[in-house]
Amino acid sequence: MIRHERSVGERRRTNDERPTTDFMTLRRMKTYTGGQGYVYQYYFVGKRTALADAHDGPATEYIFDVTSDRKTTFAVSVFLTDEALREWAAKHGRSLTEAEQYGAVKMRLFQAFDEIENLMTDGRRLAVDPGTLEQLLSTLGVA
Repeated sequence: MIRHERSVGERRRTNDERPTTDFMTLRRMKTYTGGQGYVYQYYFVGKRTALADAHDGPATEYIFDVTSDRKTTFAVSVFLTDEALREWAAKHGRSLTEAEQYGAVKMRLFQAFDEIENLMTDGRRLAVDPGTLEQLLSTLGVA
């Protein structure tokens, strides 16, 4: 019998030949009490380039898994438009850092927690356009 040694985190192949890793990503569940009285739990899943046919134009999609009852978890996507990033950079003379972009997206998620009564039905796709971006960043003190 031949035994194959692998170091921790070394890529391996499964039956479907897609590379995987030997360790799991641990997600940090966070809690936010919204203005509608719901207590939300959420975590950041990841980000990706939005599909070309997105109604808001070219954007980066930030995906969060959210629950308000600990039973049903649903995805909420926040789209940070390329137009918003370009306009903000032109107005302020610099580009936003990754952390500032994430901060604005997270503030948009919190805004939805505060304002949308049924987030699972009415708040699964949130947008950050130029006007919204300026407002969200001002609450964070980013200029």
